[in-house]
Amino acid sequence: LSGKDRGKTGKVLHVIAGKNQREREGKVVVEGLNLKYKHIRPKNEREKGQRIMFPYSLPISRVALLCPKCGQTSRVGYKIAENQNTNLKKKTLKQRICKKCQSAV
Repeated sequence: LSGKDRGKTGKVLHVIAGKNQREREGKVVVEGLNLKYKHIRPKNEREKGQRIMFPYSLPISRVALLCPKCGQTSRVGYKIAENQNTNLKKKTLKQRICKKCQSAV
């Protein structure tokens, strides 16, 4: 992750796709990162107002994959592998790999 939360890691909660040509790049919401406050007004006189922290969306370009084997951030590559499962009709499978250590992700 880049920016104010540089070097931190978290789980991707959900992905928001770009809607049109102007928004080519989608966004992601990462758990515990890019936290913002939302101020809630009291609904009646007896209640108090609140400040709630919640994760805000980030551009996908600011997020990188953390390889489980080498523990470094890396890009994702693809490798065509032969299918070992006889139940599937496809003879080849597209497998995601880490560009740095070439292990399956």
